[in-house]
Amino acid sequence: MKNKYIVTALTALLGVAAVFFGKKFLFKDYSEKTVKAGFVYIGDAGTAYTNNFIRAQIELEEALGDKVTTAAKYNILESDCDQSIYDLISEKCDIIFTTSYGYSEAAKRIAAEHPEVQFCQATGDQANVEPVLPNFHNFMGTIYEGRYASGVVAGMKLLDLISRKKLSRNDVRIGYVAAFPFAEVISGYTAFFLGVRSVVSEAKMVVRYTDTWSNYVTEKKCAEKLIYEDGCVLISQHSDTTGPAIACEEASSKRGKVVCHVGYNQSMVDVAPTTSLVSCRINWAPYIIDACKAVLKNKPIESVVKTKIKGNDACSGFEKGWIEMIGLNQLISAPGAQEEMEKIIKRFKAGDIEVFKGNYIGENPFDKSDTWDLRKPFPENANRSAPSFGYVLRDVIEIK
Repeated sequence: MKNKYIVTALTALLGVAAVFFGKKFLFKDYSEKTVKAGFVYIGDAGTAYTNNFIRAQIELEEALGDKVTTAAKYNILESDCDQSIYDLISEKCDIIFTTSYGYSEAAKRIAAEHPEVQFCQATGDQANVEPVLPNFHNFMGTIYEGRYASGVVAGMKLLDLISRKKLSRNDVRIGYVAAFPFAEVISGYTAFFLGVRSVVSEAKMVVRYTDTWSNYVTEKKCAEKLIYEDGCVLISQHSDTTGPAIACEEASSKRGKVVCHVGYNQSMVDVAPTTSLVSCRINWAPYIIDACKAVLKNKPIESVVKTKIKGNDACSGFEKGWIEMIGLNQLISAPGAQEEMEKIIKRFKAGDIEVFKGNYIGENPFDKSDTWDLRKPFPENANRSAPSFGYVLRDVIEIK
């Protein structure tokens, strides 16, 4: 009987040992693994676009703690990014986030040379284009949702000004400071315009291109032309500085102009407290955190970052927190703006809004024979995360 108890005790001890050592060795890869994430930035914390990525990098470090280390290269020209990418590889990065569209070609080429490293290209469109690489990915938020919601807030302000006889419906001209005539920019200002038009149907838009993403002086001068030469009463932007917001604030406070502003990438209420209504931005953190979790777990990135796009591309909007509204100025926004904005966000989350539709004809600015009748809604971001709507609406949007 004594021997029986001894055998039973030994069996139990062996079982405990097996569980202990099994966990230690079988699950060692995940429990003890760490990930090193590299970032290549077109700017630094002084530029709103790059600062949003830096915020995501910080959130990554907070979310994964000692499971992650990061390295970053700042102010890297698109024409000179190869060395920075190679440096991050030599620094033993497991995953590299390239954050400007102009890095795409180099990032994909180097990804083919280094299959052991995952490459995630923001705002890109080449991940699902042959040759498709298992370690090269694209990601971007569906920013047209934020643009449209911003347009609704702007439209409500314009309607409020009309009701108080500060403005007539025939005077509703919107100005847009646009960087380049790319689909990303055209998609954004069209979504914004259609948001305004959902409230004030008479609105028309004037677009001026700056041919730069981030130049304070150029953007401010562009906004001033829209205000003083084109008679615009509301200015928005797809550019990276506060120049347009300050132009609006000065036009209002110093010259008595009726003009408001809608920003991008950052709240601009601090520099334009009496004219800046609201801004929107892409929140890059959800994707970046999940992509690093995937590497930690030795899983394909798209199996962890679940979105509607197939292949190595990912996008999402309000429903997963990839798009955010920021800086709603309660002091100057129209009554009910907060509530209406929240309704719009809920409708986007429910898939209840088709933005690119209406009684409009869109025309490709580079090929007049290429048009889109928006009575058939355009399915933005249906097949890729980068915007693809590149049509200028006839008769209602003027390009200067």
